[in-house]
Amino acid sequence: MGHNGAMVRRRVIVHGEVQGVFFRDTARQRAQDAHVSGWVRNRGDGAVEAVLEGDDRDVDRVLAFMRTGPERARIVNVEVVDEDPEGIDGFDVR
Repeated sequence: MGHNGAMVRRRVIVHGEVQGVFFRDTARQRAQDAHVSGWVRNRGDGAVEAVLEGDDRDVDRVLAFMRTGPERARIVNVEVVDEDPEGIDGFDVR
């Protein structure tokens, strides 16, 4: 953390060609680099779902990546819902 921004939690659902393109692993790396906690997983409907928790500016950095994805991803739509932070620690690929 280390910043003065507010602690936030955002649930993100990314639709498009986002499975099988290293989306989850790249998201994990970006989150860890930004000191953002949470998780990311593939959904049965072909989307990728993630929870990002941390300083609002750090979360926004990871969210900016998720709006474009890794090189082979094709993003169609990104849903973002604010939730109450739970204080989770670390970032998992589920």
